[in-house]
Amino acid sequence: MALFSAPPPPPRHHLLPTAVHAPPLDPPVTLSILPNSPSSLDSFYRGLTDEELKHVHEYNFDHPDAFDTEQLLECIGKLKSGQSVQVPIYDFKNHQRFSDRFRQVNASDVIILEGILVFHDQRVRNLMNMKIFVDADADVRLARRIKRDTVDRGRDVHSVLEQYSKFVKPAFDGFILPSKKYADVIIPRGGDNHVAIDLIVQHIRTKLGQHNLCKIYPNLNVIQSTFQIRGMHTLIRDKEITKHDFVFYSDRLIRLVVEHGLGYLPFTEKQVITPTGSVYTGVDFCKKLCGVSVIRSGESMENALRACCKGIKIGKILIHRTGDNKKQLIYEKLPKDISERHVLLMDPVLATGNSSSQAIELLTRKGVPESRIIFLNLISAPEGIHRVCKQFPFLKIVTSEIDAGLNDQFRVIPGMGEFGDRYFGTDDF
Repeated sequence: MALFSAPPPPPRHHLLPTAVHAPPLDPPVTLSILPNSPSSLDSFYRGLTDEELKHVHEYNFDHPDAFDTEQLLECIGKLKSGQSVQVPIYDFKNHQRFSDRFRQVNASDVIILEGILVFHDQRVRNLMNMKIFVDADADVRLARRIKRDTVDRGRDVHSVLEQYSKFVKPAFDGFILPSKKYADVIIPRGGDNHVAIDLIVQHIRTKLGQHNLCKIYPNLNVIQSTFQIRGMHTLIRDKEITKHDFVFYSDRLIRLVVEHGLGYLPFTEKQVITPTGSVYTGVDFCKKLCGVSVIRSGESMENALRACCKGIKIGKILIHRTGDNKKQLIYEKLPKDISERHVLLMDPVLATGNSSSQAIELLTRKGVPESRIIFLNLISAPEGIHRVCKQFPFLKIVTSEIDAGLNDQFRVIPGMGEFGDRYFGTDDF
């Protein structure tokens, strides 16, 4: 299974195409566009030539060449750009496509591409946001094949078993099993693995929620979610994690956010001479740079920034929360030439956006243009994103995940608790 997403910004729809690698030897690849009824990649079989039809029992339908991959790529490309497509329908009895029958498939938020050879072609793999290999026992695969071909396709058991031993099994060993290495997730036990399925569903929901906000605010940037990143989020959000592990995995995530944020800085072209005497044309890092941490949790991000930017200057801003939940600036220490620098503002959690807005206002009063501020955090609440992006449309936000929202106490849900206390070990959490 694989998830696809349209290149930003999408024309009308967010497409998180979901391509699924079905249990090997199940029916050929199926293209399902949610919420429409599934449309099968069986339709993308090539129609057989007259010569191939004469020896149809010798034709290998489990070989990658049996599919019209070019048409598949064209259809996926249109769907990802927000266009509807007409998918051909394949006649398995005559081994041809119907000339006058098509299945209408409309673009949607999620595209599922499922099938035995879906990972074979690199061009198809490159379109996927998530690749899932659903593993099944060999006996189960064979039983499914016999049932499908005898009931749905009118074949006798003898011919099914002959085809299995001559074509299907060799194709599995030669093409399907090797493609397992491309999967982001391997699911044993198929549909019975509810834990894996729940994880995938949550991942899709998260990506859809992130995309909707990214469509509204082009200055919002969410780093690409992988199962490594999801795993680290799972660990640091667990209230039972040890302080040592919380710091370790938080630092890993912070480093990823910092590296991603640095990618939005301007650069200049630079040429160097390599040890071989050749000229290499590359880029020179932005020199006028400064980090600013919102005390105290923002200080947890300073080491990652120092590790990425040698000798970088770091300023600090302290904003105090009063009893009526209002916040006031009570301390700031910033470089004197901060107005001449690009600023990486650091705070692990963007909740209501109140303290963030005060910190950004301070920077702009010091002469820093909005466009030179990059706000780095680990998790963001939609309420905080709306507040900051509306007030500062030229500032960039870089986050690793967008959570569901805020509760009655204005805490991020599901969140990770008081980040500063957990990171520095100053309170029981």
